[in-house]
Amino acid sequence: MRPSRTRHWVIGDVHGCHQSLLNLLAVLPSGDHLVFLGDVINRGAATEATMDLVWDLVRLGRATWLRGNHEQDLIDALQSSNQDESQHQLMLDTYKQLGEERAKRWLQRLLQLPSVYRADGWSATHAGFNSSGEPDLSIRDPFWESYDGRFGLVVVGHTPRPQVERYGHIVLIDTGAVYGGLLTAFCPETDALVQVPDRKSG
Repeated sequence: MRPSRTRHWVIGDVHGCHQSLLNLLAVLPSGDHLVFLGDVINRGAATEATMDLVWDLVRLGRATWLRGNHEQDLIDALQSSNQDESQHQLMLDTYKQLGEERAKRWLQRLLQLPSVYRADGWSATHAGFNSSGEPDLSIRDPFWESYDGRFGLVVVGHTPRPQVERYGHIVLIDTGAVYGGLLTAFCPETDALVQVPDRKSG
C-alpha cells in the first residue's frame, strides 16, 4: 500500500490508443501514481508503442499495470504447447503487431502483472471479483449485482460505456477509447475525472 498522501489516477482500457494516452498523461499530475486497469493491448493500431510507454512508467515506479483479459489471452497463447491452439495466437492483434519473437520477449513482463491493486478504502481490478473474493478478469453482471463493499470502492474497466457509471461501490471507467470514445482517468481519493477524446474523434 502506498502512503495515503499519494493520489492515484486509475486509467481505463487503453487498447493501443497511444496518442490518446500521451494526451491523457500530459494533463495528469506528474507526481501521482497511475494504475492501468489492464487491456493496455489489442485492438488499437499502436499497441507496441503503448506497451513500451506503460512499461517505462512501471519501471520508473510511476505506474502499476494490472492484468486484463486481453493480457491474459496473450499470456495463454504464448505459453500454449498445443499446436492446435497456435491459430489462437494469429487472432490476437498484439501478437500480429509484435511478431512472434518480440511477443515472446514480452511474456516475462506480462507474467509480472498483478491482477489487483489495493489502497486505503478502495481497490482496482480489471473486471471485478468472483463470489470467493478473487479477481475475475471477465466478470460482469454477477459482480455488479452482488458486490457487498468488502473491498471498499472498486474501480473497474472491461465493459465499454459511453460515460463513467457507478453501481453502489463500483465505478466503471472504460469509456471506449478504441471505439472513438474517451480515455478516462479517475482519482479514487477525490472522485475527480480527467478524460481525453480518441484522436480519431478529435
